[in-house]
Amino acid sequence: MNPAPYDTQKHGWSRRDATHLLWRTQGGATEAEIARAAEEGLSATLDRLLSPPVEAGKFAETAALLRQTAEDADSLEPLKTWWLYRMSEGPSPLTEKMCLFWHNLFATSNVKVRSAAHMAAQNDLIRTHALGDYKALLAGMAQDPAMLIWLDGNANRLRSPNENFAREVMELFTLGVGHYTETDIKEAARAFTGWHVRNDRFWFNRQQHDHGSKRVLGETGNLDGGDVLRLCLKQDACPRFLALRLLREFVVPDPDEATMTWLAASIREHDFQMTPVLRTLLGSDLFFAATSRHRLIKSPVQFVLGTCRTLEVRPNLKAAAGIIAGLGQDLFQPPTVKGWEGGRLWITSATLLQRANFAAALTSSETYGRMGAALVSVEQLAELLLARDADLAPVLAYPEASTRSSAGLHGALQLILTMPEYQMI
Repeated sequence: MNPAPYDTQKHGWSRRDATHLLWRTQGGATEAEIARAAEEGLSATLDRLLSPPVEAGKFAETAALLRQTAEDADSLEPLKTWWLYRMSEGPSPLTEKMCLFWHNLFATSNVKVRSAAHMAAQNDLIRTHALGDYKALLAGMAQDPAMLIWLDGNANRLRSPNENFAREVMELFTLGVGHYTETDIKEAARAFTGWHVRNDRFWFNRQQHDHGSKRVLGETGNLDGGDVLRLCLKQDACPRFLALRLLREFVVPDPDEATMTWLAASIREHDFQMTPVLRTLLGSDLFFAATSRHRLIKSPVQFVLGTCRTLEVRPNLKAAAGIIAGLGQDLFQPPTVKGWEGGRLWITSATLLQRANFAAALTSSETYGRMGAALVSVEQLAELLLARDADLAPVLAYPEASTRSSAGLHGALQLILTMPEYQMI
């Protein structure tokens, strides 16, 4: 049976429902954001989350300045600060979350690209289509200079086709292992010959393109790269591949076949337009089911920026980028073409210690240590940060935790941030 839309008339719409939705779509949520979503209801909140406002004012000016600084210096560090600023201060947190989702899918690393401008331009491309047309995003990526450098586009020439991009477009971007043959890869590589970079732009090098007949995924003809992308999108495996990734990102780490089939059908029905697909998913019984809550391990970005957002703390973004990288998620530098596998791999003995160190710094440093004025008890802190029934005895045992003293609440807050329950979202 396919998941139905979540019926708030039948199930109600609680503060914890609102918190669950906001956590999954923007990584964290302030007291005011939760109260607003609880008041507005599910449908209005989804409308708002899925309708990014025009960027303007001080935010747009600051973002542009940070971006220009990174490009002028050709340095990745200020570019990371730029993106973290967008994530933490931008008007559309869900857009930035989807940017990170697509960055992980089309995993491109500056370790090889070596250009802040190219990495920023790719990030712009992703943002343009983050909540929109996956087909357009895929086509853009096939001609994106950072991607072509990353996957050796200029080495893909008439007499010696390079298979790197053709392989990844099938294995990692559209179909997944098992849904193509090695012959498909070889023939697709011929179709992409001559898709090069010159003067920092995409260049179709006609003299290095193979104009001969090719057979890819069951179709024969004088196919070019655009035809390969069209054929990949045509396969039943493509929407299922995306469905699996979206379900793992937003709902559960281990979706079943029926659920993947349901979401894949929605992706096909909406012709790979992400906004209606996300509305279907985020507004479903499946998303709000008890078995879907607190199932995902927070990524380093979610843990660091989500915590700061929830506690209304403005972190030093340069320092935050280093902390996030140390926890295993170095922005613009995913570890392999497969991106960050995430899940249980986010948690090791070393990263647990680093998360605890971050919690200690956040709750004791003048740089980080401010709690929202409305938080006056351990119980309120626990509801804001955990939104579930949990054993608070160890927290309440902290000296002065049962009082409303600043020291007691900060100590309790630090303990909550290190609880296993807080590592989940």
